[in-house]
Amino acid sequence: MSGADSKRARFRALHERGCFVIPNPWDVGSAKYLEHLGFEALATTSSGAAWARGREDGELSCEEVLAHLREICAATSLPVNADFEAGYAARTDDLMTNVRAAVETGVSGLSIEDFNNGVRYDIREAAARVTAARDAIRSTGADVLLVARAEGFIRGHPDLDDTIARLQAYSAAGADCLYAPGVRELSAIERMVQAVSPKPVNVLMLGPAFTVADLAARGVRRVSVGGALAAAAWAAFKETAATLRDGGTMPLRPR
Repeated sequence: MSGADSKRARFRALHERGCFVIPNPWDVGSAKYLEHLGFEALATTSSGAAWARGREDGELSCEEVLAHLREICAATSLPVNADFEAGYAARTDDLMTNVRAAVETGVSGLSIEDFNNGVRYDIREAAARVTAARDAIRSTGADVLLVARAEGFIRGHPDLDDTIARLQAYSAAGADCLYAPGVRELSAIERMVQAVSPKPVNVLMLGPAFTVADLAARGVRRVSVGGALAAAAWAAFKETAATLRDGGTMPLRPR
């Protein structure tokens, strides 16, 4: 079994029982340190990767994202899930081409969103795109896990019934794992878990409103943090740089 195949087998096994945290590095250094801390898998973050290149979230090209995925996969022995936004394509054929290219970087999973360039796809088209991504993965022969994302709650459409209907449609279309970032109510999260069971659900950790234990108790299989770690690092950087500029000093920090 190749190194990539071994990572993919371990990654799929993580989704079969229990609850695990899949933190989001934004560069090689953060990926290596998260592995050092003992996490079992990693997920890239489109926002963190963009900020590291002086861009806003969504501004990186597909080629730049593929290069980033290759870099992160090569830097760690852990399975890596790719934040692949909407596949960097409007046409289904192009989506499939890009998904196959993402698989070739060595990722163990990738996510596809139902929001692209300011437009949220209707449920039928979004489900068709999930099927296309599934077919593209299957054509490579690689056991890469497909995550389908319903973006309503973070795109101004916080409708739980619509979100659940979408997750169910994406599950039927071939998604292995379902994800609706932005849902903050534990009762709503539990409803989503039950609605797509036995498929695993990913939840985005948003501040201290709930803990990993809270989510595990409701059947959540995996927990990610999106760009939160990158945002925290940038906040510390900005504060320290401003202190150096304005006061001519550096805060005392552990080495």
